[in-house]
Amino acid sequence: MITLRGLNRALLHRQLLLERAEPTVADTVAHLVGMQAQEPPAPYYGLWSRLRDFAPADLGDLLTEGKVVRAPLHRATIHLVTADDHARVEPLLRTMLHRRFGSSPFRAVLAGLDVDEFVAAARALLVEQPRPRAELGRCLAERWPALDPASLGHAATYLLPVVQLPPRGVWGRSGQAVWATAEQWLGRVGDTADPEAFVRRYLAAFGPATVKDIGLWSGLTRLRDVVRGMDLRVLRDERDRELYDVPDGPLPDPDTPAPVRFLPEFDNVLLGHDDRTRVISDEDYRRGIVIGGKPTLLVDGFVHGVWRFSEGLDVQVFRPLTAAQRADVLAEGARLLAFAAVEGEVRIHP
Repeated sequence: MITLRGLNRALLHRQLLLERAEPTVADTVAHLVGMQAQEPPAPYYGLWSRLRDFAPADLGDLLTEGKVVRAPLHRATIHLVTADDHARVEPLLRTMLHRRFGSSPFRAVLAGLDVDEFVAAARALLVEQPRPRAELGRCLAERWPALDPASLGHAATYLLPVVQLPPRGVWGRSGQAVWATAEQWLGRVGDTADPEAFVRRYLAAFGPATVKDIGLWSGLTRLRDVVRGMDLRVLRDERDRELYDVPDGPLPDPDTPAPVRFLPEFDNVLLGHDDRTRVISDEDYRRGIVIGGKPTLLVDGFVHGVWRFSEGLDVQVFRPLTAAQRADVLAEGARLLAFAAVEGEVRIHP
């Protein structure tokens, strides 16, 4: 059996949140099997919390060079992955992306259309030149003038393997999302799906976990037979649920100290499981901070509050801090201000 604190420490260790690590940015993004990047600055704060001596240019340069990319992948949301992983992961998630479009508010636009013809037309427009989604939709509407341009643009970015181009997502720069085909930007597109390798990598970064956890994180369904056919370690939690893990997955002592960490909105640790109590209590989850996309504060390994920049750093804690915890929050907050080049002081509320 593994306890809740045991699951917490295993997750923090595998997410590089027990101690800042030395790997390169590309290796870290690969280890995490991608990072949620719906908010463009989020991966920078996520990497700063995980790596020693991380500088924004370490990631910005990789984006500009096409070595890491922003693309709709896990759960049909924007994720940051390495170029190599896009070729590995996108083919596995492609059917899910199409299914998610089928349940989106834009799905009606393709009723009665030849989908293959539509996809070919959208691909040709993006090969001609990368385009913002709105422009892509308007161009498609020239061919299908009776249809809603915005819905056509969304359909194209769901149904084609696409990526968002820099400067979107580059620290200190701004710009609307401009889309290109993955093949055009990366020089290739994946065509082989390996669900067992995908599950194994998830467990190495998020395990131990249930089949439902894997499905929630990825958006994939029908994983039970895949998981049960693999050579995995099986554990049970305090609720007698079956958890799967890679055989050599580290399980730190539940009493291992966990440092204060400032995490960005939608960080991996908050979205990696169906049961999030290994990092956030049910009471705190009901505050809506995860769904609402608020940056979170970890104290002793669990969500303890939220934070934001406002002429300094405002930290709202949900429960009182000990004197030692307060000192740690102030010290780590000061380091966060220095990293973000934000002037001001750390203020803890209440």
